[in-house]
Amino acid sequence: MRKKYTLVIGASENPERYSYKAIKALLGKGKDVKAFGQRKGEVDGIFFETAEKPIEDIDTVTLYVGPKNQPSLYDFILNHIQPRRIIFNPGTENQEFYDLARPKGIICEEVCTLVLLATGQYD
Repeated sequence: MRKKYTLVIGASENPERYSYKAIKALLGKGKDVKAFGQRKGEVDGIFFETAEKPIEDIDTVTLYVGPKNQPSLYDFILNHIQPRRIIFNPGTENQEFYDLARPKGIICEEVCTLVLLATGQYD
């Protein structure tokens, strides 16, 4: 059985950022995590780069990047990662992205990853 990772896009080493909190919470719930952000960094042993690199075995992408910065990620996410779902955290909602992802069979959820984890609804 292959691993299924959550990819945190918009990762940050800043403890005040929700992407940082998401990485910590995902790890705390025993989830396998990969990440990338605008700067290189590390959170609890999860090292992240700045450039999109081939990433395998991604089940869920959780976005912490605003809609205006998402178009450069479309091809990477939709054609290279091909996740089962994309979580659009508050402030990342993007109808254009939904319209591109859904025909590919990708589930798009407008929800907070931290709330899903806290309430036991993260699958």
